[in-house]
Amino acid sequence: MRIETSAGPAEIELDRPTAAALLLLLTHGSGGGVDAKDLLAVRDRAVDLGMAVARVTQPYRVAGRRAPGSATVQDAAWLEIVAALRKKVRGVPLVQGGRSNGARVACRTAVEVGAKGVLALSFPLHPPGKPEKTRRDELLAASEHVDVVVINGARDPFGIPDPADAAEVKIIPAQPHSFRAGFDDIAATVEPWLRRWAAAG
Repeated sequence: MRIETSAGPAEIELDRPTAAALLLLLTHGSGGGVDAKDLLAVRDRAVDLGMAVARVTQPYRVAGRRAPGSATVQDAAWLEIVAALRKKVRGVPLVQGGRSNGARVACRTAVEVGAKGVLALSFPLHPPGKPEKTRRDELLAASEHVDVVVINGARDPFGIPDPADAAEVKIIPAQPHSFRAGFDDIAATVEPWLRRWAAAG
């Protein structure tokens, strides 16, 4: 499915049960795609729980670019994508998430879209080797208002958020920024939160 936005078209892979308990939006990192194994692990668990899952390829990736560019433009397009998908899957709670840059987008826009929660996979707290350039404010933009679940690898050079800054910070042992293992742990971490958000809807 394609959604037109002010930044160009986005492409959507939508897994939708007959009667969804929740709508979960997931998106990729800067140079990545929606088939990343951690995103698929979350998708599979959510689908098993009877939830609709939209994996969003953002306009800059559809256009072939690896970097998202302006956060303002990126977030505006994301808001348009969310609005269009809420028309497709109506009357259920919204949760959004992503990995790396996608987690940043999900956090920055969570309050404005009325999300019940955020799943932040490999949240990039700072550029590698530059802890002074923190993105903590983006995480707090969501976590001060809604539950944010952070899942990062123990060896992530982009840093690991403080447990006090999220509802849960799960650290996957021995994993870098792009997970190579631990996918069962990731799915097990998100499941109780997905159930809680669906029940709270």
